[in-house]
Amino acid sequence: MSREPDREGGGPGPGPLLEARGLCKSFGSVRALIDVNLDLYPGEVLGLMGDNGAGKSTTVKILSGALQPDAGEVRINGRPVLLRGPIDARRAGIETVYQDLAVVPMLDVAENLFLGRELRRRDPLGMLRLLDKASMRRQAAGHLEALNVGVHSVRQRLDTLSGGQRQGVAVGRAVAFGRRVVLMDEPTAALGVRESRRVIELIRSIRSRGLSVILISHNLPQVLEVSDRIAVLRNGRRVGVVRTAETDMQQVVRLITGAEVLDRPAA
Repeated sequence: MSREPDREGGGPGPGPLLEARGLCKSFGSVRALIDVNLDLYPGEVLGLMGDNGAGKSTTVKILSGALQPDAGEVRINGRPVLLRGPIDARRAGIETVYQDLAVVPMLDVAENLFLGRELRRRDPLGMLRLLDKASMRRQAAGHLEALNVGVHSVRQRLDTLSGGQRQGVAVGRAVAFGRRVVLMDEPTAALGVRESRRVIELIRSIRSRGLSVILISHNLPQVLEVSDRIAVLRNGRRVGVVRTAETDMQQVVRLITGAEVLDRPAA
């Protein structure tokens, strides 16, 4: 069994699409991240795992621009990028699906898909910029159909949809506007078995469209099923990265619990 994926160590194939190098982040006396390195390759699903407090959400918040690191940098296609906020991340082609989905239940499907990026048209007098609801509905229907997200109508309010359908709308929004990377933070945490299966299918659909995914989840069987590699954090440090095809549940659990460490901190 390989202790470290060849591609991360500079083997053949394309270089990383997204890199985190030496990320450090503290909150007061709590060191949430300590010199964390991550690589995400084109068309890859990278599982990011660890126990509560391991640093997973902090990592994703830095990659999404919601937090700035105390040290370290983020690179896209080998070039450092400054993510001062979520808008910078979006401009860099990074979209995030949060656990709470960041949707508005009182708005309809199309309005949620274009939330914050509404399409507008000028009124006949050219004085006002009105919402172009027809275009938003048409494009929203096309995006959701391409992902096979089953909703009766894009005019439905989100509070009439199931949890899995709402998740599908949030994922559809990320795919519609993401050009490179989709970050997914516990996407199946509040879903039943059937709806969780649908989210796994959505992740596969995202990968088939050429996007890369970082998937945070406590559901180890799901991560093993859908990921290409798994990175494990423990107490703010990266303790190992393994190829999914070359590992098993027992090894990942050992990494999560600290019984096994593949990455040794520098002396």
